[in-house]
Amino acid sequence: MEIVVSNKSSHPLYEQIATQIKAAIMSGELKAGEAIPSVRSLAKSLHISILTVQKAYSTLQEDGFIETTAGKGCYVSVQNQDFYLEEQQKKIEEKFSEAIEIAHTYGITLDKLVDLLTLLYQEDS
Repeated sequence: MEIVVSNKSSHPLYEQIATQIKAAIMSGELKAGEAIPSVRSLAKSLHISILTVQKAYSTLQEDGFIETTAGKGCYVSVQNQDFYLEEQQKKIEEKFSEAIEIAHTYGITLDKLVDLLTLLYQEDS
């Protein structure tokens, strides 16, 4: 798993880290029970503060993506598939809400929006 962060992003570094680890877990790149890099090693490899990585890991733990065992490290939580599916659906709903808001602003009807989504979905398959 490769994590890339940018100081030029509008998102804080800890959020960039947390988002990339979540994506790796949800895609199956990181499996349940698998160890993730230690706070120190990730901070060192990214050339950032340990506190930044700790905040990212804390966020991931609060969201149920990782578990921390004192003296042993951080591991991908053994969550059921429904949990990950729920997270993915929540992310899609956020994007749909944005699209709906834009559609309302520009007077695009629901039918046109559905047609556009269908077209884009089929092109990507």
